Amino acid sequence: MYFSKLSNIINDINTVLLPRLCFGCNVQLYRGEQLLCTLCRNQIPLTEYNFIEQNAVDTIFYGRIDIKKAAAFLFYSDQGIVKNLIHFLKYKNQPKLSRFLGDWYGQILKERNALNHIDIVIPVPLHKKKFKKRGYNQVSGFAKRIAEHINASYMEHILVKTANTRTQTKKNRIYRWRGMPDLYKVTHPEILSDKNVLLVDDVITTGATIETCARAIKKAKGVSISVAAMAVVP
Repeated sequence: MYFSKLSNIINDINTVLLPRLCFGCNVQLYRGEQLLCTLCRNQIPLTEYNFIEQNAVDTIFYGRIDIKKAAAFLFYSDQGIVKNLIHFLKYKNQPKLSRFLGDWYGQILKERNALNHIDIVIPVPLHKKKFKKRGYNQVSGFAKRIAEHINASYMEHILVKTANTRTQTKKNRIYRWRGMPDLYKVTHPEILSDKNVLLVDDVITTGATIETCARAIKKAKGVSISVAAMAVVP
C-alpha cells in the first residue's frame, strides 16, 4: 500500500511538471484518462457501422472492386476530435494513437463477434522512403491490435508500395495507361490463396487507395477481402 501511494504521488508530481494533454481538445488529462479526456471519448463520432448490415462505406466500392464487407470506426470531418487524432498520428510522431484506436475498435469487434472469419489482417503500406521519413506506418498499430482482438494473423510486409506517390484515381489510371508496374504488389500471393483478408487503412475518402490495394491482393487465388478503417469521410 505504501508503494502504491508513493507511485500515485510521483504520478501527480509528474502531471504538474509535465501535464498530459488530451489529443482531442488539448485540455489536461486527469488520473485514469489515457490520450483522450472523458468528454472527448464521449463525444467522438463513432459510426456504429458493423460488418453485417449495409453501410455507407460498402457503397463506396460498389461497381469498382469486389469487397465482401467494409466499415469504419469513426467519422472524419474538417474540424474536430478525429481530425486532431489523425493529425497527431501522422505528423506529430504519435504512433501510440494508432494502437489506442486499434484496441478500442478491436474490443468492439470482439464483443460483437464480428470478423471472426478473418484469417489475415494487412495494413495499407507506406513506400519505404515515406516510412523512413516518418519512422512508422500510421496504420500498423491499429491493424495489429485489431488482429489480436479477432484472433487473426497480422502480416505487415506482404503488401508493398512500389512507388512514392499519392494514391489517387487519376494517377492510378496513368500507371495503367503507361504500362508501368502496379502501384501496390503482393510479395507472396500464395500465402493469401483461399484466405479471408482484412485490409486496413486510416481514412477512407474516395476509396482509391483501398481499391488499388485490393486489386493487387485479388491476384491471389480464391482470396476474399473485407475492409476496415480508422475513419471515413461522410
